[in-house]
Amino acid sequence: MILDATCQLEYQTTEEVPTIFMLRPRSGWAQWIMREEFSISPQVPVIEFTDVYGNLCQRVVMPIGHFHLSVRYRALVSDFVDEDAHAPIMLVQNLPTDLLHYLLPSRYCQSDELTSLARSIVGDAWPDYQQVAMLRAWVRQNLTYESGSSNSFTTALETLNTRRGVCRDFAHLGIALCRAISIPARMVVGFLHELNPMDLHAWFEAYIGGRWFTFDATEQVTRGNRIVLAYGRDAADVALATMFGNFTLQNMQVSVTQAPQEVGSAS
Repeated sequence: MILDATCQLEYQTTEEVPTIFMLRPRSGWAQWIMREEFSISPQVPVIEFTDVYGNLCQRVVMPIGHFHLSVRYRALVSDFVDEDAHAPIMLVQNLPTDLLHYLLPSRYCQSDELTSLARSIVGDAWPDYQQVAMLRAWVRQNLTYESGSSNSFTTALETLNTRRGVCRDFAHLGIALCRAISIPARMVVGFLHELNPMDLHAWFEAYIGGRWFTFDATEQVTRGNRIVLAYGRDAADVALATMFGNFTLQNMQVSVTQAPQEVGSAS
């Protein structure tokens, strides 16, 4: 499917606010960015860099007053997520060195405290893709999706205790459970077609059989039609805007629609 996605942000500041945005998706094996527009008002210098996770980041200083940012994308994405029931879980000694940090506990994913739970969930299952599928299913079955039930400081352990949360909380718990049994896992943020209510979305990926696979515990069945914006260890690494000063977010609007049929036919 070809998707058109937009995100518009409106800020009010009382001082100059240095900011790092993470709002430019990259083309990769799971998506192709066909068209992109990034605009800000008032116009200020933008310095772009790539962070340690490969995300494109935009560094700006928001001036005093009103600041508007708008991004638009057209992306070719898969209608389905890849699955491989027999993809093996790799031994830690065989993992690529640059993925080892995805095994460690992080700010929101206290995997070192969830080993017993993770092992009880997978039981004697063969160490392959199905173990992660079982962890995802457990999160899905044991958490209630409830808007407003958590905040930006909620951790995987707190979510486990309350048994409720939103997409980032579902992702954090799934990540922590994977890492607890030595499966590399990372957080993903982006756009999901037909998400209701429409907003930016979070899910997780696990490294199995030499590649990353997508898992989303907020859905009955993990589906495709996603545009990835950023990857990281947890929400601390994938914030779409990191501000260093006083500001107010006045408005945020997100849309994801299928591109006009003639675009798909011409591609």
